[in-house]
Amino acid sequence: MSSTAGDCESLTTSKRAFGDPWPEFNNGVIYRDTIKSSDSGLSLIEFYSSKHTNSAPLQGWLQRIQNGQITINGDVITNPNTILRTGAELVYHRLPWKEPDAPYVLEVLFEDDDLIALNKPSGLQVLPGGLFQQRTVLTQLQWHASKQSSLLACQEPHSVPVHRLGRGTSGILLCAKTKVAKTCLSSYFADGTSVVKVSR
Repeated sequence: MSSTAGDCESLTTSKRAFGDPWPEFNNGVIYRDTIKSSDSGLSLIEFYSSKHTNSAPLQGWLQRIQNGQITINGDVITNPNTILRTGAELVYHRLPWKEPDAPYVLEVLFEDDDLIALNKPSGLQVLPGGLFQQRTVLTQLQWHASKQSSLLACQEPHSVPVHRLGRGTSGILLCAKTKVAKTCLSSYFADGTSVVKVSR
C-alpha cells in the first residue's frame, strides 16, 4: 500500500509545466506589402482604403498614415496622397493593444529530443490570429526556448505545434522540436494516422 502511495506521489511531483505571465499590451503587429505594377500610380490612401477595407475604413487609414504608422522603403510617410510606384515596400505597424485574457501555463505530458506533448488549456489559442497575436501557445514556446538558450549559452530552436486545437478546446497538443520531426508528424496528421508503430 505504501509503495502504491509512493508511486502516486512520484508521478505527481514529476509533472512539469512552464509559462510566463502575459504583459498588459502586446508588441503590435507588422504588415508588409510590395506594390505590384497593377497598383502603381495609386496614392497611399487609395491603396490601403481599397486593398485593406476589412482592417479599417478610409478615415481609419488616414489617421494611421498621419500618425506615422506607415513607411515606404523605410521612410515614414504622413502624406496620404503620396503616389506609389512598382516595387515599393510598404510597412504598416499596428500599434500595441491589450489582448483578451488567456491562460499561459502549459503542462508538459511528454518530452524527448524530437517532440513535446503539452496539455493545452481551454481559452489559449495555438497560433496567432485575430485579436490574439501574442497570447498563444507558439509565443510561450518561443519564450521557453529563449530561456533555455540563455541557460545553455547556445541558440535553441523553439518547438512548433504540428496541429491545431480550437481556442476553446483543451487537450493534448503535439509540438515538433526539429524540422525532421515536424515533417514526420505533419505527414501523419495529413494521412489521418492515429497510431504510429515504433520498431524495436
